[in-house]
Amino acid sequence: MTSPQVTRGEQAVTARVTTIVQAGRRPLPALLREFWAYRELLYFLVWRDAKVRYKQTVLGAAWAVLQPFMTMVVFSVVFGRLVGVPSDGRPYALFSFAALVPWTYFAQSLSNAAASLVGNRVIARVYFPRLLVPAASVLTPLIDLGIALVMMFLIQMGWYHQWPSPQVILLPLFILLACVTAFAAGIWFAALNVKYRDVRFVLPFTLQFWMFATPIAYPASLVPERWRPLYGLNPMASVVEGFRWAVLATPPPGLMLVVSCVSVSVALWSGLHYFRRVEGTLVDVL
Repeated sequence: MTSPQVTRGEQAVTARVTTIVQAGRRPLPALLREFWAYRELLYFLVWRDAKVRYKQTVLGAAWAVLQPFMTMVVFSVVFGRLVGVPSDGRPYALFSFAALVPWTYFAQSLSNAAASLVGNRVIARVYFPRLLVPAASVLTPLIDLGIALVMMFLIQMGWYHQWPSPQVILLPLFILLACVTAFAAGIWFAALNVKYRDVRFVLPFTLQFWMFATPIAYPASLVPERWRPLYGLNPMASVVEGFRWAVLATPPPGLMLVVSCVSVSVALWSGLHYFRRVEGTLVDVL
């Protein structure tokens, strides 16, 4: 005769529901909800990357300033003095540095995000939303961006004796646009890099071309007015012009900013869908 306890146990086992999570088949809202549920792990990944970033380096966090500063020196000599590129009435060194600060962050974030999945073997050992890995690679360089911003304001106020324009309070919005742009492009390159290892060779060329397609060494005012909205398809063009407008009171990005927001939204939406589609095969390919 079967005891009631055993019967209840058998009923509990029978009533138990097994949920199978199949990555790549989940709807996009479910992927985003899971991403938010694991936000504490995202904080840990960012903190881990920040701690090991400059480990065993001589100059440490000074690299966050040296890279855009040395590029600014080269640009000032070549484009500012030899070529005579206009700078919207601002000192060319400050004009270029205000553009190099967000661009350095973007290039660094995109490079890190593109290589994040291939270089992270934890993905094959434990489950967590894979989207966290490129997201952490985009958020960690924000520390360097903050250090470079401090240096930029010190140069502006200490060397050129100029105060930032009142619209500097809107600077975080352009930082957010740069962050979203890096994340949108980063998840595309990260997913493609797992399947096609040629991406590591294509990315440096892409960044080089992207840099010259962005008004860093020159002002966007050199682009004819009728082509400027089309120029906004490059979101970093609006980020750079927005930085200059917020800090140096140069002409605002205007309609170009609207086009950039639409462009980066499409890139982010399509990138999330593609990443969701290939997420289930990442472990097998790695």
